[in-house]
Amino acid sequence: MKIVLAYSGGLDTSVIVKWLRETYDAEIITFAADIGQEEELRGLPQKARKTGASKHYTLDLVEEFASDFIYPMIRANAVYEGQYFLGTSIARPLIAKAQIEIAKKEKADTVAHGATGKGNDQCRFELTYMALAPRLDILAPWKIEAFREEFPGRAEMIAYCRKHQIPVEASLKKPYSMDRNLLHISYEAGILEDPWFDPTTKANKGMFKLSVSPEDAPNKPEYVELEFARGNCVAVDGRKLSPAGVLKALNKLGGKHGIGRVDLVENRFVGMKSRGVYETPGGTILMHGHRQIESLTMDREVMHLRDSLIPKYAELVYYGFWFAPEREALQALVDESQRHVSGTVRLKLYKGNVITCGRKSKYSLYDMKIASMEGVKSWYNQTDATGFIRLNGLRLRARNLAQGGPKV
Repeated sequence: MKIVLAYSGGLDTSVIVKWLRETYDAEIITFAADIGQEEELRGLPQKARKTGASKHYTLDLVEEFASDFIYPMIRANAVYEGQYFLGTSIARPLIAKAQIEIAKKEKADTVAHGATGKGNDQCRFELTYMALAPRLDILAPWKIEAFREEFPGRAEMIAYCRKHQIPVEASLKKPYSMDRNLLHISYEAGILEDPWFDPTTKANKGMFKLSVSPEDAPNKPEYVELEFARGNCVAVDGRKLSPAGVLKALNKLGGKHGIGRVDLVENRFVGMKSRGVYETPGGTILMHGHRQIESLTMDREVMHLRDSLIPKYAELVYYGFWFAPEREALQALVDESQRHVSGTVRLKLYKGNVITCGRKSKYSLYDMKIASMEGVKSWYNQTDATGFIRLNGLRLRARNLAQGGPKV
């Protein structure tokens, strides 16, 4: 038996490497996707081999993550339940895709992950496995009763790592899980499971890694200009950058000004509610800027149609259906809507806020002559509005005359 394990080096997968090897007498190949975790990737090959892996892969997927996963989602303005920028959700399909490629290369028969049976990640990993490699066997230790009996909680896992000298960042003092990538950092579990717990107090705010708290941000605002082409940000302050370069630059700016912190109770795919805390500094700025250039260049009916589909698109990403036909169909509509979403947006960053200060585009649908209230002549005739309103009010008049109208 040869197993390719999606491996982060965190608490769960550190335990799982050794447990899989001992339980199944299998060869374990670990795989880590570099999607912007930075220092979290240090020492993973040595750590994995020391724990029982025969081989380790770390693949640089940062640019692919930005261009082929984050940017399509930004073009859709996808936000789950109005708050969550889907940073973890959008990473899992890419990780699983690369994991499958390694499994094929190594002629492995099984893929494994460390997601729990209570969360969303199990769905995102396994739905991707099924979509791209339906013949591979799937192992998820958290859904195996013997594993749960041995590790009923994080305390037992931490003790196991200490016993076997497996270094992990988690501790009983700070028992929360953290997941980082180019788009965000998420924090959940442990002390965060109480939705009344406040992580922003002076005693707790050391948890945050990408941003300062808004009250500690500079007292002077900072301006930034984003240039878009067909819905994609291609330059920051006039400097052309790759998608990953854009996000890195905006993460730094946003983090400096305390932008992008979200604390929410969300509805998981499996049915329960969970509390998550997120830092998405660059993504928050990017999404805000994208919406502003759309407001200038996108036709009203196209915008309203696309906006009506945002909850569905975000739900598909959140649930794990990135490689499903309905997401691909929605993406085609989204990308068609972005043909003329090009131009420049000027934003002001100040103490957790992203403030719009201007936008311009050669494809602008905004006509100052038509919109002006200063008596400027244009081909818009205000007299036409009388007939327009009469026709739209026809059914309302008829209802009142025939049925008595609305209850007031």
